[in-house]
Amino acid sequence: MTVQQIIEEIIRYSALPVKLEKTCDVLITGKPEMPVTGVVTTFMATADVIREAVKQGANLIITHEPTWWSGADDTGWLKNDPVYQNKLDLIEKENMAIWRYHDHMHMHKPDAIFVGLLKELGWEKYSVNPAPQGRVSPQTTRENFASNFHNYYDIPETTLGALAAFFKEKICMETVRIIGEAGMACSRIGILPGGGSLGLGVEIMPMQVMQLHDIHVMVCGDITEWTLPAYVNDARQLGHRRALLIIGHERSEEWGMKYMAQWLPDLIGGLPVTFVDAKEPFNYL
Repeated sequence: MTVQQIIEEIIRYSALPVKLEKTCDVLITGKPEMPVTGVVTTFMATADVIREAVKQGANLIITHEPTWWSGADDTGWLKNDPVYQNKLDLIEKENMAIWRYHDHMHMHKPDAIFVGLLKELGWEKYSVNPAPQGRVSPQTTRENFASNFHNYYDIPETTLGALAAFFKEKICMETVRIIGEAGMACSRIGILPGGGSLGLGVEIMPMQVMQLHDIHVMVCGDITEWTLPAYVNDARQLGHRRALLIIGHERSEEWGMKYMAQWLPDLIGGLPVTFVDAKEPFNYL
């Protein structure tokens, strides 16, 4: 199969009701007509991921996030940047095609990134208000997102500290950040992965979600310190059972790309597909 044929199969699988007129899901490097020898799925096509793809015999990387460090993968500002040139040289030397799969992946019903995280946690059975499992569901808008929120779970009662330890083990983190007391009892857990915890354009949304659904702990990706974290901090100081567990964008979304490596082979005639963990970008001192 060629790069373009694989892209078309994935777009068909995503089954959106309309074609996206504007999307970041484009071929970043390589040519559409290239025959594919193998595929790597990953959160981000870092230099190390590219090198690992070469070792795996793959010449197509499907990345969820940008290759060129901005949402639109714009390279106009990078023409004289040595980091850009070094990375481009590596890509061209290895004749690597890179395609971004972001918008279609999140708009698939259910969100294919979130499904991967849920499978990694083993929490499907704890869902309080499961999302529609078909590919046609009521339209959710920014304005009604909080009331239509599905991603919360009633787990066996635990403590915030034990929940943090569970996440560290399950998603391979050395350190997590929390707001709240480690000994706080909790059972209703919400999850806003990636940029969802910033509000998806409505900064009050994560706080509305916690209030409307009585969520004890919100597990989140990205944060703005003076919105959701400040709300949760005040809530706990005023005696409410509220806490935050911050795992970051990459750790909260990588697992959707791991899951993709399970369903993709059937779409592309059994070509080898390997998940490569881009890994959390931070070191902790």
